[in-house]
Amino acid sequence: MDLSAPAIRERIAAVSEQITAATSRPVDLVVVTKTHPQEVVLAVAEAGARFVGENYAQEVRDKASALEALRDSGVSVQFIGQLQTNKVRMITGLVDCVASVDRASLVDEIAKRMPSTRIHLQVNATGETSKGGCLPDALPELITRARDQGLYVEGLMAVGPTSAREDETRAAFRCVDELASEHDLPIRNYGMSGDLNIAIEQGSTMVRVGSAILGNRN
Repeated sequence: MDLSAPAIRERIAAVSEQITAATSRPVDLVVVTKTHPQEVVLAVAEAGARFVGENYAQEVRDKASALEALRDSGVSVQFIGQLQTNKVRMITGLVDCVASVDRASLVDEIAKRMPSTRIHLQVNATGETSKGGCLPDALPELITRARDQGLYVEGLMAVGPTSAREDETRAAFRCVDELASEHDLPIRNYGMSGDLNIAIEQGSTMVRVGSAILGNRN
């Protein structure tokens, strides 16, 4: 796949058109750059992306110079992967938002190392033990804990069910949308290349797309 900035710009435009066709609401597009080298990350920014997402703490550290350049140019960098508490230090100062916060110990470590950081709390709305995220019942306590330590809880994040069945995907995203409304959180961060339209139908305000823009990753 052509990973030059002009080619990436065309594919970002195609995904943006898909979003526009699905809703008149504004929906932000996070371009997922995991496993791609620094030059591709820079090309994504040159192509006009406003948000990029990285999944691995080690990669964030390895791509520090590119991510710093993105942030200096106004591109928002999100950490969207599962994050071990002892690796928070690797992403400190390199991301604008941690979008996969799912437990008290992680809240505490982020508050300690990254004061006032914007976060999205990840909800496990499918009940799958293989997926990260707090259970819906644990959400109120986690929101309070984060806010009490000065973190800015912007919204909720979720990953669709492994089954990819439309009814199960729809139900999971609807659950997260309702939880966000219940807790007055403006951002609903769910939906990827394979379930984009269902996510938007169920209230998503932010989608994470990698393969449709940068091809399949290792």
